Amino acid sequence: MKRAILALALLGGSLLSAQVSFAFRIGPPPAPRVLRVRPPSPATDFVWVDGYWHPVGGHYRWHAGCWSRPPYAGAHWVAPHHDGQMFFDGFWDGDRGRFEHDHR
Repeated sequence: MKRAILALALLGGSLLSAQVSFAFRIGPPPAPRVLRVRPPSPATDFVWVDGYWHPVGGHYRWHAGCWSRPPYAGAHWVAPHHDGQMFFDGFWDGDRGRFEHDHR
């Protein structure tokens, strides 16, 4: 009887600590919009980041291309992409590590 109570307590404890996660897929983003004219760079240390779609909730929102200053000298932009299954955000990368991009 004691073994049954102990087994039940262990099983109940493991069920209480179980994690549940939900994921949704919205498929690949639409084709990129075409930029007719790129505005001039505000300074020589800025890098052009092409426009791209990024997921917000259950849909994609367009992030227009813009001039952006890398977080540190030598950082390069890794464009966001969809591999057919999942979307991967763009980010800055280099010898000092990865820096996430603020979509605002």
